[in-house]
Amino acid sequence: MPAKPRPELTLFDSTCLIVGIIIGAGIYQMAPDIAKGAGSAWGVVGIWVLGGLLSLCGALSYAELATAYPQEGGDYVYLSRAYGKWAGFLFGWAQLAIVRPGDIAVMAFAFATYARAIYDPLAGTAFPYGQQAYAVAAAVTLTLINILGVREGKWTQNTLTTVKALGLLFIVGAALAAPARPAPAEAAGSLPYSLALIFVLFTYGGWNEMAYVAAEVKNPRRNIVRALFLGTAAVTVLYLLVNGAFLHTLGFTGLTASTAVATDTVATVLPETGSRLVSALICISALGAVNGLIFTGARISYALGADHRLFRGLGQWHPRLGTPAVALATQGAIAVFLIVVLGSFIDAILYTAATVYSFYLASTLAVLVLRFKEPQHERPYRVIGYPVTPAVFAAVCLFLMYSAITYKPWIALSACGLLLLGLPLYRLSVRLASRPNA
Repeated sequence: MPAKPRPELTLFDSTCLIVGIIIGAGIYQMAPDIAKGAGSAWGVVGIWVLGGLLSLCGALSYAELATAYPQEGGDYVYLSRAYGKWAGFLFGWAQLAIVRPGDIAVMAFAFATYARAIYDPLAGTAFPYGQQAYAVAAAVTLTLINILGVREGKWTQNTLTTVKALGLLFIVGAALAAPARPAPAEAAGSLPYSLALIFVLFTYGGWNEMAYVAAEVKNPRRNIVRALFLGTAAVTVLYLLVNGAFLHTLGFTGLTASTAVATDTVATVLPETGSRLVSALICISALGAVNGLIFTGARISYALGADHRLFRGLGQWHPRLGTPAVALATQGAIAVFLIVVLGSFIDAILYTAATVYSFYLASTLAVLVLRFKEPQHERPYRVIGYPVTPAVFAAVCLFLMYSAITYKPWIALSACGLLLLGLPLYRLSVRLASRPNA
């Protein structure tokens, strides 16, 4: 009998996975621009609360799907059942070639930026690829850890998530130890509110990752919903505390003008060591996101390979290691390729954005479609506020897709072209499946 996923993830493991993926480096890099779009100190609080509530709408919609269909693959399973196998295949192809390696590259670049601030043996040399070297090292090392076993992967995730949460609380504590600044009258520059909301929702991205490891969760009927709710709520609280710390220490104008907001906040109390401490914290935060993305992403490729002969090699669970080793190695190789080719944090984000939200939209609408197509199917959890809750998040997805395409059309369209390549690949996969000896 071939090896299969085993339920090894507790509620704590599952919650750490969600929190660890959501909290990457976005909170540190985007908080000033989000403040510019928010327009005031209270606006900052409001936009982060709104982002948390919108993300919770999406998380609750996914909770219904994940508990009703607790299988490896997440969206791949839901889309296949809702729209047909072609939709699931297209999602799996997009995750393999575009989304997951791109997301890993984004967080690996964030790690590289701050790791070099702590120690850069290549500084002052003629070697121009120090950023890529650090990013590749992070992706390769964490991929190897996850290949070695589920326990190794989950304990790495739990440790990194715990440390990053404590680090965020450290920033809050440092801010409370500093004298408060009076609120100024004007902000340093401005951005459209819609763009600020896009940035906020990017920093909340990752709550849906729980669905990809549903078959490995202990007591999935209860723990999937709990992990989605607890993870999203915990991140919202942490983000509010951290932004409150930024406002308390730097003031609204100081927040909007800062280019290294966490460093500036801690430096008010620890001027000598603050920069290195914050750089180390962001490195750990980014590594936690990379590890979580690697862990969950390979499960999607595994589901794709298990169902389609074209990618049969990916659909193997290693009998000794107990992991989707081939899927992990393939995902890591593509991520390394993108790190080398894309070369920057921003380009990696733009490479994935429109594709990500198109599948968020399709999966959210799958809640409605599957209630109609499979009304007798057992649903241990039904989304609160149905159908308003999924409809709200679907509208948000449409808005973000439009914004990403209009902001950088050529990058978005190149990714869409690669996505559409999945259609002829699906036809080839169907032909292979029709051959008994294929």
